[in-house]
Amino acid sequence: MLNQLIKKAAVLGSGVMGSGIAAHLANIGIPTLLLDIVPRELTKEEEAKGLTLADKQVRNRISAANIQKLLKQKPAPLAVKKNIALIEAGNLEDDLIQLKDVDWVIEVVVENLNVKRQVFEKVDQYRKPGSIISSNTSGISVEAMVEGRSDDFKKHFLGTHFFNPPRYLKLLEVIPTQYTAPEVLSFMKTFGEDILGKGVVQAKDTPNFIANRIGTYGLLVTVQEMLKGGFSVGEVDSITGPLIGRAKSATFRTLDVVGLDTFYHVANNVYEKVEGKEKEVFQVPDFMRKMLDNGWLGSKSGQGFFLKKGKEILELDPTTLEYGPRKKLSTPSVELSKQEKGTANKLKALVYASDRAGQFLWTTLSASLVYSAQLLEEIADDIVAIDRAMKWGFGWDMGPFEAWDAIGVEKSVQKIKEAGGEVPAWVTDMLEKGATSFYKEENGGLFYYDNGEYKQVEFNPKVIDLKKIKKQKGVIKKNSGASLIDLDDGVALLEFHSPNNAIGVDIVQMINFAVDEVEKNYKGLVIGNQGKNFCVGANLAMMLMAVQDDDIYELDMLVRQLHSALLKVKYSSKPVVAAPFGMTLGGGAEVCLPAAHIQASAETYMGLVEVGVGLLPGGGGNKELYMKHLENLPNGVQFDLQNVANKVFESIATAKVSTSAEEARENNFIDNADGISINGDHLLYDAKQAVLALHETGYKPRVRKKVPVVGETGYATLLLGAEAMRLSGYISEHDLKIAKKIANVISGGKVPFGTEVDEQYLLDLEREAFLSLIGEPKTQQRMQHMLVKGKPLRN
Repeated sequence: MLNQLIKKAAVLGSGVMGSGIAAHLANIGIPTLLLDIVPRELTKEEEAKGLTLADKQVRNRISAANIQKLLKQKPAPLAVKKNIALIEAGNLEDDLIQLKDVDWVIEVVVENLNVKRQVFEKVDQYRKPGSIISSNTSGISVEAMVEGRSDDFKKHFLGTHFFNPPRYLKLLEVIPTQYTAPEVLSFMKTFGEDILGKGVVQAKDTPNFIANRIGTYGLLVTVQEMLKGGFSVGEVDSITGPLIGRAKSATFRTLDVVGLDTFYHVANNVYEKVEGKEKEVFQVPDFMRKMLDNGWLGSKSGQGFFLKKGKEILELDPTTLEYGPRKKLSTPSVELSKQEKGTANKLKALVYASDRAGQFLWTTLSASLVYSAQLLEEIADDIVAIDRAMKWGFGWDMGPFEAWDAIGVEKSVQKIKEAGGEVPAWVTDMLEKGATSFYKEENGGLFYYDNGEYKQVEFNPKVIDLKKIKKQKGVIKKNSGASLIDLDDGVALLEFHSPNNAIGVDIVQMINFAVDEVEKNYKGLVIGNQGKNFCVGANLAMMLMAVQDDDIYELDMLVRQLHSALLKVKYSSKPVVAAPFGMTLGGGAEVCLPAAHIQASAETYMGLVEVGVGLLPGGGGNKELYMKHLENLPNGVQFDLQNVANKVFESIATAKVSTSAEEARENNFIDNADGISINGDHLLYDAKQAVLALHETGYKPRVRKKVPVVGETGYATLLLGAEAMRLSGYISEHDLKIAKKIANVISGGKVPFGTEVDEQYLLDLEREAFLSLIGEPKTQQRMQHMLVKGKPLRN
């Protein structure tokens, strides 16, 4: 293993990709030098200021401007805005000397081999021996870039292909050359997973590597089949997205997001380097070339395959290049597949159907499967690398070989051959040897087919798979909403698995059971899951039904039980660690706030959002967030209690949601002592380690303390801003009513300023406020609207 640390990095090229990589490095705390070319002429603004081409401000203008753009881009490349301070602007003439202090140099300049070689010739002169150099090329030969470089440069050079945007997309393709030292490759794979938080796949030095090669082929086959079969752009998107386990953006919305110019460049890169039938597929159709000539590039140009007019989204007709109403394809197989559970069953129901959707999906999917199998030895070492690349780079639920297994290898191969198609010899050979699937499970392990035998799939030990654990060991206890699972080493895990992980009576019961069981038999508890989001709040439908049935008693009991269960979490004699990720809203945040420790995924979007449905937090969130603010104040330092109350009130009344775990820390949902996992796949492992660390250092349960509140005078102060907003027309009367209830809970009601009250007192205020609001017709309208439309109603 290479004895290497990346303490400082340099990114050469500050465009969207280069600045995005620099932002990702800044997010994980690595100071980064961002260099670009020196401008050849002054702007009018620079001339007006009397600047010259020799001024540093001018010479660094391009990278400095691109750093500032990071603050406005969406989705945000920076986890928190202050991370921008870790990125330093420079240029490729004056600042290459600084490479002597850099541990990793990443080249992200224009996709031109000669330009890259010129840049690397200069880098070779200034870099320190042993520093790693990589190219973010999306398809130029990595081997060809290092011709003429020093031996130490060659030994430390490889391709590192990030996917855009680097903060959010998981795949990192690592491409070694024949000169790359094995320990350098090994280090970069580990660094990529553990520090950069990526899913790392080793690719071979071929055009567009793995994901873009297969993904682009699949997209072009889909376009060609659309033209052949007379389908519309909207019809294709309606059946090539979530229905078949692909991204919501499906085919053409994806192209609009990527940009047609970028897609054309990637497709053309393969077109110029391959022959025969493959070359024909990679020839971009004429209508797409015309779109390029028109500047219809997609989202960045305002129109592409889709055009938004007012509230209506129109689709492009590829034959006339005119826009019309968006269509959807509805066939018996599409409707039938919607009843199936899981992507595998949906695919099977679709591809063997004889209607238009079935025929279209069979043709496009089977072509991609065969192509992936044909490329196996050329682009990757094994099928696992290809499957992972497509899942992590393109957001597919299943990789090509997993999908092939799902529809049945024998059945599909027979269908391909009956239609006169060809299947790679190794697939036929596999079937002849009696192996009927690319993957198989055996003795609790997963195995993949490789050159006549099955080999075990290697997983990073930091990746905990709850489905696998439950299959092997079962569960300690479960109900419809949650399961308690043994994670080994004396740690248990409480997994939510209700629809959307919404909190109802079943989950509350399991929280109580879990804490009791852990206190008796375990070292500690993790609250986490591997759903789409950690938890989006309480079961809204159940609460609305109860209030419309006038069953306030049931709601009152539920709130009391939730309060009691979360106090149990807070004061448990064993450490409870919450592991939030993705949407952690309302009740989801309330489950995390009382935990002894939070281990959050870097991409955690946390907030108390109940005002959006006309309520206030009903699971102790008001009190817990207020106490978190108080606890995070430095010891012995005088503080303004009113200021603390103001901040908490603003956070809850405006339904502020963090855009990252780092921002959740800034908003006091997460403490400085809490952890953030850069790699979401390692989250449960990290949370388990946090439980063990707390246990081994002699965990002492919290001691219940009184809470100082701002009382009646503070209540009046809190409402000043809300009243002003109502008078200005920014909020409605009902919004003001909600704000008053929140202010009453946070201020502690009718007590003098500075009074110390018990937690239960604040919980009782919260419960009363919650029950009074849920009885309001306007709140019920908001709840109904959220359930039906999925977005808040302002009434």
